[in-house]
Amino acid sequence: MNDLQLYTQISSLPADLKKEVSDFVEFLKQKVKTKNKLKERKPGSAKGLIKMAPDFDEPLEDFKDYM
Repeated sequence: MNDLQLYTQISSLPADLKKEVSDFVEFLKQKVKTKNKLKERKPGSAKGLIKMAPDFDEPLEDFKDYM
């Protein structure tokens, strides 16, 4: 069903049913927003997954000439 066919069907409805269709469309929009919403982040959820080398803050050998 394309947009024109859908519009034609909705146009032929009485006003009270058009209101119901409108409400249902809003419901579907909210459903899509909720579905696409990212999960809420929790602080500390990646604890223990990231490791840093002990020499992380040490100067790199490649830049020794510039220091």
